[in-house]
Amino acid sequence: MSGQGHGPQDSSARRLRPPLRPGPGPTRLGKKTNEITCFQPLLETLADLAGVVVTSDAMRTQREHAGYLLNRGAQYIVIAKGNQKKLHKQLKSLPWKQIPLQGRTHDTGHGRGEIRRIKVCTANSLLFPAARQAIQLRRRRMDRKTGKVSIKTVYAVTSLTAEQATPVELARLIRSHWKIEALHHVRDMTFAEDASQLRTGSAPRDMATWRNLAIGALRLAGKSSIAAGLRRNARDASRPLALLGLT
Repeated sequence: MSGQGHGPQDSSARRLRPPLRPGPGPTRLGKKTNEITCFQPLLETLADLAGVVVTSDAMRTQREHAGYLLNRGAQYIVIAKGNQKKLHKQLKSLPWKQIPLQGRTHDTGHGRGEIRRIKVCTANSLLFPAARQAIQLRRRRMDRKTGKVSIKTVYAVTSLTAEQATPVELARLIRSHWKIEALHHVRDMTFAEDASQLRTGSAPRDMATWRNLAIGALRLAGKSSIAAGLRRNARDASRPLALLGLT
């Protein structure tokens, strides 16, 4: 989900096993509200959440949200950070060194290589409603140009039991949410969306739709760098039309 009190908001909601169902589309936030208060109204647009796994970033790690999802028969995976200090401290203190590695993936792109490792354990009395498993995710990124390495550890909890979701499945679901966050990063860094001065009517939402269209079209055309793809298309007015199949 993203927004500044007036911009678009997205959510990731998927069933644990195929077929996967996409989450709600962009939703405009009112000037006197925020993404937290819009969480439930956004999901009210979905008639059936039974069996759906909803993922969100740390801002939406709210006990009220978890209760709402559980009442509708859904499951959740949420990230624990500073806004849930006690939960984060509890997760960090678990004996992770004694827990074996349960999944590892490696990707390259955007000028860097990334290794992701996951550990999962069943834990009692987690400080979040109906939490059944604790998750530790460690991401090691290396800038392929500078050689600089960064390591980040993220903790999460889920209402899914070990019988309902394996570590590999949990890693896949979390990764799918990060892909949404990556889209927001491109919209901000490449299109400077957060700096936009558009405030009137549906203009912010309309522009978000056009940005998503441009990104999607370039991705489908095999462009790994959206910025480079935009520069190339800007040099020749016929190229965007050809990209969209209009010539």
